[in-house]
Amino acid sequence: MSDNLRSDGTRMSIPFSSAPTFSAPALPSDEPDQVRAIWGTTVNIAETMKLFRDFLRGFKPKYRVRHDREQNLRTRAFSSPEEGEVVLYETYLRIMRQTGQTNLNLDMVNLLAYPSSKKLFTQLQKYPEEVVPAMDQVLKDLMLELAEEDQNSGMEGMEGDQGDEEIADIMAKVYRVRPFGLKAINMRGLNPTDTDKLVCIKGLVIRATPVIPEMKVAFFRCLKCSHTVQVEIDRGKIEEPAKCPRDVCEAVGTMSLVHNRCDFSDRQVIRLQETPDSVPDGQTPHTVTLSVYDEMVDVTKPGDRIIVTGVYRSVPVRVNPRQRTMKSLFKTYLDVVHTRLGADGALAFDRSTRPSTGDRMPGDGIAGGHRRKTRKAELEAKLIEISRRHDVYDFLAQSLAPSIWGMDDVKKGVLLQLFGGTNKNIVRGGGGGGPRYRGDINVLLVGDPGTSKSQILQYVHKIAPRGVYASGKGSSAVGLTAYVTRDPDSKQLVLESGALVLSDGGVCCIDEFDKMPDATRSVLHEVMEQQTVSIAKAGIITTLNARTSILAAANPVESRYNVNLPVTRNIDLPPTLISRFDLLYLVLDQVDETLDRKLAQHLVGLYLEDAPLTGSEYDILPLEDLAAYIDYARNHINPVLSSEASDELVASYVSLRSVGASDPRSSEKRITATTRQLESMIRLSEAHARMRFAAHVETQDVQEACRLMREAIRTSAMDPRTGKIDMGLLNTGTGTGQRKLRDDMRKEILTILEGSSGKGKGVKWGDAMRRLGEQSSIGVDTAEFSEVIKALENEGLLTVVGERDRRMIRKVEGA
Repeated sequence: MSDNLRSDGTRMSIPFSSAPTFSAPALPSDEPDQVRAIWGTTVNIAETMKLFRDFLRGFKPKYRVRHDREQNLRTRAFSSPEEGEVVLYETYLRIMRQTGQTNLNLDMVNLLAYPSSKKLFTQLQKYPEEVVPAMDQVLKDLMLELAEEDQNSGMEGMEGDQGDEEIADIMAKVYRVRPFGLKAINMRGLNPTDTDKLVCIKGLVIRATPVIPEMKVAFFRCLKCSHTVQVEIDRGKIEEPAKCPRDVCEAVGTMSLVHNRCDFSDRQVIRLQETPDSVPDGQTPHTVTLSVYDEMVDVTKPGDRIIVTGVYRSVPVRVNPRQRTMKSLFKTYLDVVHTRLGADGALAFDRSTRPSTGDRMPGDGIAGGHRRKTRKAELEAKLIEISRRHDVYDFLAQSLAPSIWGMDDVKKGVLLQLFGGTNKNIVRGGGGGGPRYRGDINVLLVGDPGTSKSQILQYVHKIAPRGVYASGKGSSAVGLTAYVTRDPDSKQLVLESGALVLSDGGVCCIDEFDKMPDATRSVLHEVMEQQTVSIAKAGIITTLNARTSILAAANPVESRYNVNLPVTRNIDLPPTLISRFDLLYLVLDQVDETLDRKLAQHLVGLYLEDAPLTGSEYDILPLEDLAAYIDYARNHINPVLSSEASDELVASYVSLRSVGASDPRSSEKRITATTRQLESMIRLSEAHARMRFAAHVETQDVQEACRLMREAIRTSAMDPRTGKIDMGLLNTGTGTGQRKLRDDMRKEILTILEGSSGKGKGVKWGDAMRRLGEQSSIGVDTAEFSEVIKALENEGLLTVVGERDRRMIRKVEGA
């Protein structure tokens, strides 16, 4: 056989293929041919550690400012050249040592801004599992180095033995780098190429599990010779030793786990859902599972809007736990390394509803330190300047929903709702710190179709903290409070929070309030006064907090408001629920040529040019600034009542009450205000003082609160028959005049029946109404007549025989 025809083809003269090769040609580089890198990555541990060390030692604010200018972002000028030359992260490390923090929050944009660490930014994004532990090691080494340097230089608090204690303390701690600052992507955009990479998403927390202990290091002991061995976790699994590692023993299957000698870490599983504004039209919101560990446990709670940075992981799922067969579909989750509360452009949560700890992410170095602080100081100065305007109340009311023309009183009421009163615990009255008095203001808008009620709700939902928007017809009782589901992982029954619990510390907007089923509406009674939701379902008995303001919009019963009927006949809501609203506005569509012309011009002007003119030109606060103003007031201003204001409140309440008692013609005293109205006035006056950034509630705040209350009572509690205010209409559904009318009608009906009883048969329904109408100076209402007949029938004085038009009213013999 010829050598040319060997089977391996080494001697065959076959030309090279013209097809492209699958391996890319090596690019020319300065690096040596052999680089020690972690398998499957381009990460060289020594080089990565050196780059990160140089970054921590050399990064200065001037690099970030230069980077921001290159990206055409707004930057601020340094007050002095020295400010730009501060070694930023060394300052942070010293703060960490003094405060005992173990987490460093690392802004990844700073890595990109520092010239020599751009490669580190890419590696951190692509291979976080390899790079982050290396960074943690560098951080600990640098902490020790800095402590030794400070001890040698004789820095205060680091001399001699004190310095040795600090260094020993640092040696015992575990330090972690928490990277953040990536551009947030939509969770729908997560795909298999993102697996094991660092990603950043934002969303709404809908469920958080209790804290679960997760084993980090397992401790095994041999049952035969008592030899012990520790095994660390590797990719979520712990390999149990098959036999005793001791040469003398080597017994198979004798290693048993000793639980109380193992190391555990805290773990919590969180369900994150897309925020309603980022869900595409006609789609259901996506959810992602988050896994958080140690210090990040219990930082967030259901209802929070958060931005999380983490490693996107996928794990195989077994078809059956007892078999080794895996499903082809993998389960994905996000291993969180950094959490940030609050979304941009909206109000933050109400601090008074949160615990003293757990509000902010543990660690130092949030978002570029000094730069953020200075920007915060600039914003604070701007907000205080706005609060000093003499017309701040009207200015802010105009800025709320500027596209809606007029409705000044409604806007003022909604504005005060956003500011809210102060939540109080009064010691006198019950143990455990006393009852909690709500500071949240509830507002109900009732009116004709086309009076921009839903527009105001949508606007408030955009600006409100932890806002949830619900519609009456599309909501169920469990959807508003909480529902029990089976957890897919643990197969346990768990409680999922509903709309009211998710908006704890915020505003819940409910549209089409009148179309809500009665079972759903009954849930709101407890929420609106006690601000809790009590649950007793499937063995879960608990009380959840629902400290939320409710802004509701409803249509009248016959679509249009009938001014001749009282409010309770126009609105199909129980009087007990209506009385829980602090402000009830009737938004009526009245015909007035000049007002109609102005409204039409405003509406057409919006289509012509998108620049709403409300009052004075361009005198409107942008949405972001308005949100910042309200947020600052809610978190920093807690006004208290002054003695003058409390006297004014008492006087206003007494004057409101005395309106009903001072009428000499009425034999029965009408109720024109209740203690609920007094509490509402206190809340509104506190909100008005908070809006002015005032530390004390003054007389002017009480007067404005009283004016708003009086306007709301005048429109909603006025009896159309008498033209007088009667709170009985809202509290019981029937006014004093109405009760008197029914008594007179009852007497007349009995008289008519007495006259006709001799004939042995009763009176026809229609005849009775006609005879009553002839005797009365005012028209007889069919509904009122039916109510009186029903009451007499219940008392056993008469019976009704027949159907519809053939109904006969007969007196019961012997009654």
